[in-house]
Amino acid sequence: MKKVIITGVGGFIGSHLADRFIKEGYSVIGIDNFITGRRENIEHLLNNKAFKLIEMDLGIERDLKIASDIVLNFASPASPVDYFNFPLETMRVNSIGTLNMLRLAQKQGAVFVQASTSEVYGDPLVHPQKEDYFGNVNPVGIRSVYDEGKRFGEALSMLFFREYKTKVRIVRIFNTYGPRMKKDDGRVIPNFINQALENRPITIYGDGMQTRSYCYIDDLVDGIFKIATLKDIDGEVINLGNPEEYTVIETARIIKELTSSRSNFKFLPPLQDDPKKRRPDIEKAKKILGWQPKTPFRDGLLKTIEYFKNG
Repeated sequence: MKKVIITGVGGFIGSHLADRFIKEGYSVIGIDNFITGRRENIEHLLNNKAFKLIEMDLGIERDLKIASDIVLNFASPASPVDYFNFPLETMRVNSIGTLNMLRLAQKQGAVFVQASTSEVYGDPLVHPQKEDYFGNVNPVGIRSVYDEGKRFGEALSMLFFREYKTKVRIVRIFNTYGPRMKKDDGRVIPNFINQALENRPITIYGDGMQTRSYCYIDDLVDGIFKIATLKDIDGEVINLGNPEEYTVIETARIIKELTSSRSNFKFLPPLQDDPKKRRPDIEKAKKILGWQPKTPFRDGLLKTIEYFKNG
């Protein structure tokens, strides 16, 4: 049985990846220190013989000796609320933690998948964003602990690919939503859904005309699984996301409709360094992976709304 290590296994994406790899016949070693991940996301796996949990802080240098065929490096606070609350931990896990896992993958000859983010493009001057765009990031802004942490993680991963022939693949993840997101996540979809369900004002930062593209979690996991398991794609950097683009105000209106909410919209000052546009170019994912998202936005929203209703 092939073994996969998933760091950040208690997180929104990490927990869904654990489910998928176990379903595909892998054994999963999950690593998390649970500063932002949640045990309830993996509670159903704890008695599964194909799953093993290791509680560990990857933000300190370690010489890890864990057998694996694939390493999925997904450990990091990922929402603004979390990385503002844990700024130093965010930078440590994206630097020292990534180094720890790259060394492990190098020693084992394992495939290494680096979870990067559309945030590496910053507030983009190119639209949609292709993998060859270098980005427009404020290196000293409030979001830089995450943005620059992920950019550093990409650079470190490519160093290992070039110098040590490590089997590196980098996935740049665009806005993703679905069950197991935290209610207080601070991101658009959970914020709007929970405000709407409780008939509270739906808070919109700025004029609401900034755009986002939303990928349902099942579609994202399909793409990541392909990146991790396909042969001959070492060194590739690939966007994963849904190229359908919505303004924030459109998003709020759709969620209000689907929840039959009585909420009003409340406009607040814009957030610092908040991107004005965000949409992936996924031609590379289509060509290399044969992947594109399949879940219609409203269908994914209904499943996510149901999750929060029952939570």
